[in-house]
Amino acid sequence: MIFSSFLRALGQIGDPRFRKVLFLGIVLAFALLVAFYAAFLAFLQWALPASSTLPLIGEVHWINDLVSWSSLLLMTLLSVFLMVPVASAITSMFLDEVAQAVEDKHYPHLPPATPVPFGEALRDTVNFLGVLIGANVLALLLYAIFAPLAPFIFWGLNGFLLGREYFTLAAMRRIGREGAKALRRRYALKIWLAGILMAVPLSFPLINLLIPILGAATFTHLYHGLQSQAPSGGTGRYPSR
Repeated sequence: MIFSSFLRALGQIGDPRFRKVLFLGIVLAFALLVAFYAAFLAFLQWALPASSTLPLIGEVHWINDLVSWSSLLLMTLLSVFLMVPVASAITSMFLDEVAQAVEDKHYPHLPPATPVPFGEALRDTVNFLGVLIGANVLALLLYAIFAPLAPFIFWGLNGFLLGREYFTLAAMRRIGREGAKALRRRYALKIWLAGILMAVPLSFPLINLLIPILGAATFTHLYHGLQSQAPSGGTGRYPSR
């Protein structure tokens, strides 16, 4: 079921709605990083004096410029690390459109889904971004201690986070947040394995930017597959409209 869900998602990657969400995620993530750097640079220019006095050298005026250029280099390096999680988190606000595109093509018989309110989607995005970055920063310690296992730790950790997030996004459109949590608990291992399948391509530049789109589409298929197996009296039933 996991691989068939992924292959069906991959087969729809050229869908215009997929491309739209991908473009929005990349552009907004880049704009956010640029805005953050501009604010950080403005703070440095405000905090640092126009000139400084160094021992044996005297008054100098280039420290401000040195710090500014150094901060640009630092931000460039950080953006390589942050671009994917930021783009993933921002894109998650628009993944409802990806799920709808999947359902329009593969599940046209379904009743209309209940869209997630923008405020709730924004809150989930901020929470997901914080958890994603925080967990990966903490994992740096594990990478250093267990260096040979670093790729597996990375895939396992991000597979868990991506599976949890994308399955919830796909399921809550149909059965609500609590129903999505219950179904997620029932099929936790299968969802984690599907998340690992999404996490492995995160290791490859440019390809990793497609993961939010493929993840949303894959877990939409996976949700419908698991939903058909769930007991009809509980989370497996579509809500009546």
